[in-house]
Amino acid sequence: MTAPRVKRAFKYRFYPTDAQAAELSRTFGCVRKVYNLALEARTEAWRSRRERVGYNATSAMLTA
Repeated sequence: MTAPRVKRAFKYRFYPTDAQAAELSRTFGCVRKVYNLALEARTEAWRSRRERVGYNATSAMLTA
């Protein structure tokens, strides 16, 4: 018999300073850029070669 699952959620609110807001914005922009590059590589591999590109191959491509 399995134990019942407990769902928990936490909400946090914080008010960054102008410098922190700028740093967060720049960081999220970089993350979005990397995600889009990985998505483009995976999509291109599927369209051209019908090849699935997994996490490890994507990670290796991004760090090369």
